[in-house]
Amino acid sequence: MNRLAAGAIGILAICALGAQAATAEFEAQVDGAAAAVLESSGVPSASVAVIRDDHVVLVRAYGKARLEPSTAANPAMRYGIGSISKQFTAAAVMMLVEQGKLSLDDPVAKYFPALTRANEVRIRDLLNHTSGYRDYWPQDYVPEFMLTPITVEQLMHDWAMQPLDFTPGTQYQYSNTGYVIAGAIVEKVSGQPLFELLRQRIFEPLGMQSVVDINRGRLGSTDATGYLRYALGPPRPAPKEGAGWLFAAGGLAMTAGDLARWDLAMLDGKLLAPASFAAMMTTRVLANGASAQYGLGLDVYMQSGRRVLEHGGEVSGFVAENVLYPDQHAAIVVLTNQDASSAAETLAERIRDLLFINDSPLTARQLQRARDIFAGLQHGTIDRSLFTANGNAYFSAPALRDAQAGLAPLGTPQGFTQLSESERGGMRTRRYELKFPTATLMVVARELADGRFEQYQLQRE
Repeated sequence: MNRLAAGAIGILAICALGAQAATAEFEAQVDGAAAAVLESSGVPSASVAVIRDDHVVLVRAYGKARLEPSTAANPAMRYGIGSISKQFTAAAVMMLVEQGKLSLDDPVAKYFPALTRANEVRIRDLLNHTSGYRDYWPQDYVPEFMLTPITVEQLMHDWAMQPLDFTPGTQYQYSNTGYVIAGAIVEKVSGQPLFELLRQRIFEPLGMQSVVDINRGRLGSTDATGYLRYALGPPRPAPKEGAGWLFAAGGLAMTAGDLARWDLAMLDGKLLAPASFAAMMTTRVLANGASAQYGLGLDVYMQSGRRVLEHGGEVSGFVAENVLYPDQHAAIVVLTNQDASSAAETLAERIRDLLFINDSPLTARQLQRARDIFAGLQHGTIDRSLFTANGNAYFSAPALRDAQAGLAPLGTPQGFTQLSESERGGMRTRRYELKFPTATLMVVARELADGRFEQYQLQRE
């Protein structure tokens, strides 16, 4: 072997070791974040999957999937995903659109003419939550009447034959009722039960073998058990909704790994035509010109300069969070087994920060510089070599005296975390959160390309 070849192999080996070390560090950070969120929230367990650069880089489970008998969570266990199921209902509609069997602009009256103002409501309105049909389940618990089974026909009769809450297309208002109607349209047009169509057209092609329909019954004894709490009491087994209530609005359960397979299909443009994915990922513009920030089964918005496709889900005993960053080819899945909790969203946010903010040496250096500047301000000084002329002018002698008087009594921050990062006016903007026993502060820092600070402003959060 010549020296050039040997050198190249050596470089590849070093790169591979570096990648392994970065992966191990990331996994350890996620482990720590999951442990902290479960501890602070009291939620029994979480199942997590993470996609980075179009690859699944982590699938893990944490905590107790069942409390009695005590059973550790594992990645093979299924959790209810609640309203994340709406993405699959929307995808089923788009498959029928591609086949020419229906159109997003079809009026609901074409399929169910007896529903309220069905000539005015379009299928698109059902999927965008702009139909005006009243939501049958706005509560974060299971009302007693929902323990009794119901048919789709009865559900539509009871909720979609009431007066509309608003004129279609003029407002965004989340409505499970709209998705029940959309699912019923899919079944009517396709001639198949919704779950069977999804199984044949999506789950089997993508290898999503764990998916089950919990519209008709509970998860099995080898899956996670769903819990609830009364006030701050201990976790109690959650009741199961009666058959028929979940249907197209929230009837699916699966593993975090299988939901990540669906995320990869969306990131890579598999199964659906590009125009169909584009429709799902495009926010609805209301009649007044405002954005609904919702596409077809997906929340659509910008966050820290990144496009985000997101949806949460909640059914009795379970809360889930699914977040995609299509331009970064990344996604985060968090499934938890206690309802009325923000643990899934909080953990997804922690993992997001690990993916995009806190995993690079450059960011670590910048974070330390931000810390050092704060420590200096507590003493009424700054390193003026770190600032532009404008930044130095801002920190006049009176400004430094005020900073010292206000910041010194707070002591050392208990937490100093970067929250976001974006570009504006040729500057990199970073927001930091500083936690103290008696206060929480926010820093908004703007840096030029050469690293000098144009701005370093503090305020109470």
